Amino acid sequence: MKRIINLGISGLCLILTFIGCTDKGDYYVDSGTIFGTFYSIKYQSPKPLTEKIDAEFQAFSLSLNPFNPNSIIAKVNKNEAVEVDDWFTEVFNKAQEISVKSNGVFDATAAPLINLWGFGFNKMDSVTPQMIDSIQTFVGYQKVRLENKTVIKDDPRLMLTYSAIAKGFACDVIALLLEREGVKNYMIDIGGEFTIKGVNQYDQCWRIGINKPEDETTGIQQSVEEIVQPCKRCGIATSGDYRNFYIKDGKKYAHTIDPRTGYPAGQNMLSATIVAENCITADGYATAFMAMGVEEAVKMAESIPEIEYFIIYADDNGKHQTAYSKGMLPYLPNRQALSILENP
Repeated sequence: MKRIINLGISGLCLILTFIGCTDKGDYYVDSGTIFGTFYSIKYQSPKPLTEKIDAEFQAFSLSLNPFNPNSIIAKVNKNEAVEVDDWFTEVFNKAQEISVKSNGVFDATAAPLINLWGFGFNKMDSVTPQMIDSIQTFVGYQKVRLENKTVIKDDPRLMLTYSAIAKGFACDVIALLLEREGVKNYMIDIGGEFTIKGVNQYDQCWRIGINKPEDETTGIQQSVEEIVQPCKRCGIATSGDYRNFYIKDGKKYAHTIDPRTGYPAGQNMLSATIVAENCITADGYATAFMAMGVEEAVKMAESIPEIEYFIIYADDNGKHQTAYSKGMLPYLPNRQALSILENP
């Protein structure tokens, strides 16, 4: 069974597919595009929840979509008087928390630097130290705060963007909607970030693939490096520099910018996958990892017990290597099997 719902007012194309049933109910898939990316929501329910999912996306857009001129975040960035809602508050506070714990590597005010380097508009041919210094005068998470549902900026030029955690938070928002509807088994994928709970239609824990970091921008090459299979409710996010980059004068410039310096991070980290209690946390720390070297990222993770990591990096010879936290091993079925063979 398949039906297509065209919602012109929202700009969404939703596809609802029936994929199977068990004695506990039917499994459905809602899929489409939202916020410029693809999503797929698989869930077990007595009935499809397409309309409620779409309504939640619409509400989310009015809060945190910077490209929606009527959204709260758009009004904040235009310095219009506006009270923020609970979603905005939660994202703001989480972003500030991750900024502090990452020593400023994660920074929701860094969009002007990202744009400067050609990942928002084409200015990549004329970046100078003077331009970076000028922008950094109004970039910095310490220069913005929330008081009584009002965003207070030290400089009106400061702009907020939560693209690094908004997809993860949207996964969590849809997960809470499904749970309010009594759904116990689901997998929510928004642009490669996941919130999962329970089991799939085969009564097995959900399996998420981590792609090999291969330098190409089409997304066609998607060889799997590792499988993540956590049999509990959690968020999973992966960040990598192997698709969003450009080459200039023989040098690779990736989209991960270190706000502390204003320059592309240029680290040996190729891909970072984080598992956390929720996807907003996983999404934020996956982004922070990418701007750090391996040693700095691992050291930070040691002080944050709520996250586990699997990273792919390049060694001194350019060869791909992997590393993961001790608590990540139970989520890696292939590594568990290898560990048993090596340590019978």
